[in-house]
Amino acid sequence: MQIGARNDVSHTLKWVCLALLLAIFFTLPLWAPEYFVMVFSLIFLYMALGQMWNLLAGYTGLVSLGQQIFIGLGGYSLAVITELYDLPMLLGLAVGGVASVLFALVISQPIFKMKGVYFTIGTWIAAEALAVFFSNWTYVRSGQGFNITASYDLTTIDIYYVAVVVGLSSVALVYFLLRSRLGLALMAMRDNEAAAETMGIELYKTKLKCFLLSAFVTGIAGGALYLSIAYIQPFAAFSIDWTVAMVFMVIIGGIGTLEGPIIGAIVYVVLKQFLYGYPGISMIILGVLAVAIILLAPKGIMGTLHDKYGFEILSSRRRSKDVEPTV
Repeated sequence: MQIGARNDVSHTLKWVCLALLLAIFFTLPLWAPEYFVMVFSLIFLYMALGQMWNLLAGYTGLVSLGQQIFIGLGGYSLAVITELYDLPMLLGLAVGGVASVLFALVISQPIFKMKGVYFTIGTWIAAEALAVFFSNWTYVRSGQGFNITASYDLTTIDIYYVAVVVGLSSVALVYFLLRSRLGLALMAMRDNEAAAETMGIELYKTKLKCFLLSAFVTGIAGGALYLSIAYIQPFAAFSIDWTVAMVFMVIIGGIGTLEGPIIGAIVYVVLKQFLYGYPGISMIILGVLAVAIILLAPKGIMGTLHDKYGFEILSSRRRSKDVEPTV
C-alpha cells in the first residue's frame, strides 16, 4: 500500500509539474524578451519534427532520410495558398498537412517494398526528385521561390503560439498513440516483425498509419517553420539538412523515448544559436557531439537516465489501474 501510495504521489507530482510548465509556455511572451520567444518558437517546431522522426525510427523501425519531403510540401502549400490565392495562413498549414499525407500515400507502395537501408535510401531519393521537380515547375516559380508575405503581418508572438500548439500537440499525439493498441503494435513490430505478424498484427497497415500520421504533422510543422523563415526555395525546402537535424535531435535526446526529441530539440536549437556566427564549423561541432553521445551514452540522454536511474517524465506504459481487467 505504501509503495502504491508513493507511486500515486509521484504520478500526481509529475502532472503538477507539467501543468506548471504549460502555464510558463503559454505566458512566456508576456514576460520574456523577444529573442527568447523566437528561440522557444524554434524549439517547439523542431520538437514536432523530432517527435515524428522518432515515431518512425524509434517505435516503428522505419529509418527515413526523406522527411524533408513533407517540410517542403508544407512550406510550398503555405506559399501557394497565401501568395497565389490570397487565402488564410491557417488554411495553408492545413493544406500542407493534407498534401503531405496524399504524397506519402502515393509513395508508400513502392517505398514499403524496400527493407532496411533500401527504405532509407528510397525516401532520400524521393526527396531529391521532388527538389528537382519543384525547381523546374513554373507554377511554383521554379528555382526562384516565393517570398511568403503572409508572415509579414504576423508578430513574433503570433508565430510563437502557432509553434506552441504544433509542438505540444505532437507530443500529446505520440503520448496517447503509444498508450493505445496501435502503439503496442508499433513497438511489437520494432522489436520483432516476424513475431508481431504471428500475433496477428498487420505490418503494412500499421506502418502505413504511422507513416501517414508522421507526414501530416511534419507537413504542418514545415509550414509553420516557413512562417518564420518567410522565403522558400526548392533545394533548401527539400534539403536533407532538415532530416539530419531530426536524426541529431533524436540521437542526442534518446531514440525510442518520448522525452528524447524534446531534450534533443533544446540542445540542437541552443547550440545552433551559439554557433550562428561560425557557419563553417557549426555542423562539425554538432557532429562531434553526436558521435560523443553515441559512444558515451548509446541510448541518448533520456534513454541512459532511464536505464541507470529509472528516470522518465512521460511514460508510454499504462499504469496498472489504467488497464482494463480481462476475464
